Amino acid sequence: MRSQDAHDAALRAAVQILEERGYAAVTVEGVAAQSGVAKSTIYRWWSNKAHLVMEAYGHLVAERMPAPDTGDLTRDLTAFVTALYGVAEYPTRMRALRGLMAEAQLDPVFAEAFQAWVQTRRDILATVFTRAIDHGELAPDVDVTHAIDLIFGPFWYRLLVRHAPIDPVDAVGHVHQLLHGLHRQSPS
Repeated sequence: MRSQDAHDAALRAAVQILEERGYAAVTVEGVAAQSGVAKSTIYRWWSNKAHLVMEAYGHLVAERMPAPDTGDLTRDLTAFVTALYGVAEYPTRMRALRGLMAEAQLDPVFAEAFQAWVQTRRDILATVFTRAIDHGELAPDVDVTHAIDLIFGPFWYRLLVRHAPIDPVDAVGHVHQLLHGLHRQSPS
């Protein structure tokens, strides 16, 4: 098996175990058995399970949710939020995300890897918002960090608390609410 093929096989195995059985079930031995990659090779590539899992999940999420660039802020945010909310169509992915968030609260080593992955997703939105500022779609003084929180906050809150569904159909309305605020809109 070529080195890149082995690397990709280990990442796929880590994600499959994560989504089927949860983070606690991911072991280097299990990834090695499922991928056909030697344990020593896996240990050489990743210093710990947290880095293996988050690299694997990071690659997968990047494929599932590429960075939008339509040239329009509303379309970019709607595409991103629709894809983000699309996780609701896959209960195993929802369970995996809940498990990752829980683990990040308990394990400082995992928290570091998890936060690095979260930052890659935040960076995509930072680019979207910064591009909109540069194009005059948003005011130059928009707090980009807070705007990003306003995108991810409802997602994570609904994912973890489960008080309301996560539904891709809601993406358009949520983006509209974000961009137009809570003020009463005057009829056009």
